[in-house]
Amino acid sequence: MSTEIKVPTLGESVTEATVAKWFKAVGDTVRADESLVELETDKVTVEVPSPASGVLTEIIVATGATVGVGAVLGLIGEAGTQPIVPATKPAAAPAPAPAAPAAAAPAAPAVMPSAKKIAADGGLDPASLDGTGKGGRVTKGDVLSALAAPVPAAAPAPAVTEGREERVKMTRLRKRIAERLKDAQNTAAMLTTFNEVDMTALFDLRNQYKDAFEKKHGTKLGFMSFFVKACVAALKEWPAVNAEIAGDELVYKKYYDIGVAVGTPQGLVVPVVRGADQLSFAGIEQTIAGLGKKARDGKLTMADLSGGTFTISNGGVYGSLMSTPILNPPQSAILGMHKVQQRPMVMPDGSIVARPMMYLALSYDHRIIDGREAVSFLVRVKDGIEDPSRLLLEV
Repeated sequence: MSTEIKVPTLGESVTEATVAKWFKAVGDTVRADESLVELETDKVTVEVPSPASGVLTEIIVATGATVGVGAVLGLIGEAGTQPIVPATKPAAAPAPAPAAPAAAAPAAPAVMPSAKKIAADGGLDPASLDGTGKGGRVTKGDVLSALAAPVPAAAPAPAVTEGREERVKMTRLRKRIAERLKDAQNTAAMLTTFNEVDMTALFDLRNQYKDAFEKKHGTKLGFMSFFVKACVAALKEWPAVNAEIAGDELVYKKYYDIGVAVGTPQGLVVPVVRGADQLSFAGIEQTIAGLGKKARDGKLTMADLSGGTFTISNGGVYGSLMSTPILNPPQSAILGMHKVQQRPMVMPDGSIVARPMMYLALSYDHRIIDGREAVSFLVRVKDGIEDPSRLLLEV
C-alpha cells in the first residue's frame, strides 16, 4: 500500500508553489518526518516531511514544476516495494529521407569576348553578372558597370555571447520581491527624508555593558535593539507612521510589530519582531537572532513574515553609506540604517571632533504621512540613539 506525499497548506493567500528540489531519489529508504522535498513559494521555502517510513517509490512532480495545495508530489511504499519506473519504448528509427533529385547545373551565361578580357583584367567573374545583351549575353558595358559600382560594406559581425552570459529562471521569491517593490513605487507617494546620528553615547554604553549583557542573557548586545526601541517610542508619538491605507480608510495600529529586513542567498525577507513595545532589550536581541538564523537556514514560516506595522533595514552591514529604502506594503514607512563612519563634527563649543556618525533615511508614504510628521519622527529616533538613557527611562 502506498502513502501519498501531498503539498501542505502553505499559508494565507498562498495557493501554489514550485518544487525546488528533492532530497531523496526514487528507491531511497526514508523515515517518517524526514524532509523529502523543498517547495518554494513567493514568500518562504517549505520542506515537506515524509508522511511515513518506507521507500520512495515514485516522484510524480519533478523539480521546477508548479503545484497547488493538496497536489500529490510522490508516493511512499512499504520497505521492499519496488520503485515505479516509467515504461519506455525504443525510439523508432527514422525513415530514410528520399533522395532529392540532383538539380541541373545552371548554364553559364554567354560572355562577349571583349567583356571576358576586361573582366579578367579587373578580377571579376563574368558568370556572376546578369547579361543585358541578346540572349542574356554579358556585354562589355555590363562588366564596366560592375567594375564601377561601389563595393558594399561588409555587414558587422554579430556579437559573440556564448559563454559570456548565463540565463537563470527567477525564483518565486525573487519574482514576489520584484512585484512588491514595483507595486510600492506605483501605488505609494513615496518620499525620503534624511538625518544623521552621533553613535558615540551608544558605543560607550554598549562597550560598558556588552560582556555582562551576554553573560546574563546569552545573546550579544547589538545596535538593533536600541533602534527598535527608538522607533517604537517615535511611533507612539507619531501614529501616522504606524498606519496604513485600507480602501478609503486610514488604519492606525496600536501595536508595534517591527519588521527587520534580513538578506539571504534567496533574497531579502522581512521577519517580524512581534509586540516589540512589550519586549526588553534582551528579548528583542534574542528574537532578532532567532529570526536571522531561521532566515539563513530557510526555516522561516508565513507567521514569521506576516503582519508587520513598520520596517527597519540595515544596509550598513553591507557597507552602504546612504540609500533610499523602498516601502514594504501595506506599511507606510521604513527606516534605513547605514554604515557608521568617523566624520569631523563641529561641537557646541566650536571645536571640531571626529565622531562615529550614521546616516538615517526614512522613506514614507506621503498620502498618509506629512513632511512634519516624517521629519519629527526621524528626529525622535535620532534623540533616542544619541541619548540612550531616554529609551531606558521612556522619556
